[in-house]
Amino acid sequence: MSHGEHVRTDGARARHPLPARGSGDAAVRPNPLARQALAEFLGSAGLVIVVIGSGIAAQRLSPNDVGLQLLENALATGAGLVALILAFGPASGGHFNPVVTLADRFFGGVSNRQVAAYLPAQLIGGAVGAIAANVMFDLPAVTVSTTDRSGGGLWLSEALATFGLVVLIFALVRGGRAALAPFAVGSYITAAYWWSSSTSFANPMIDLARTLSDTFAGIAPASVPVFLLMQLVGGAVGVTVVAVLYPTVADVAAAVVVPHDTTDPADVEADRPTQRENR
Repeated sequence: MSHGEHVRTDGARARHPLPARGSGDAAVRPNPLARQALAEFLGSAGLVIVVIGSGIAAQRLSPNDVGLQLLENALATGAGLVALILAFGPASGGHFNPVVTLADRFFGGVSNRQVAAYLPAQLIGGAVGAIAANVMFDLPAVTVSTTDRSGGGLWLSEALATFGLVVLIFALVRGGRAALAPFAVGSYITAAYWWSSSTSFANPMIDLARTLSDTFAGIAPASVPVFLLMQLVGGAVGVTVVAVLYPTVADVAAAVVVPHDTTDPADVEADRPTQRENR
């Protein structure tokens, strides 16, 4: 009997090619959680590069017009965010934001293991992105920002901007329009640059990364703690409103920000809120 054949019970020979050495998903595909973490790292790094890099470019191209600088920064950020969600969202969902990840965890869209992978990937990616942006424009790799951003208006602005972002993302997914999320989120952030007095950071990862660049988009480290607090408050209020408006959002939370592979469907299902089981 030749290699790759076996004898059937009726005496005939059937040919089944032996699997190639090293074949199979486990051999050719990285661990799903590792892929998701890598996507969050790359997306976060890319977002910070866009934010800081376009701010530096705007300062140099329009040195005497702050309004034009802000417009250039806002348009580049919005367009870049669309592209990044489209590029990396199919792997991880395209969170690039700890508040979005924590909100998605609340609704059961991601597991505890995913949160433990996403958050460090986002924060490290943001730091790498800030360094890359500085170096691209011939600045020192790290220049700690001296731009003070403090005051009641700015803090309220961050809470409102983060609230709106969370509600928008989950409303899109609940309404079956997740395919529009990259464009809607990019448009929202572009607009929020202008309607919010803080220019809508709305992202703790962005807060920390922007402390590493003393340029147009920078923020002094001393200003970050209250920004972080208000973003978490805004995110928590957003989660509450989403839960009231869309009681069954947990059914589709795994598709935030855009539909993507899950690490382990059984793991995500086991972590879902208990109210899903009691409906």
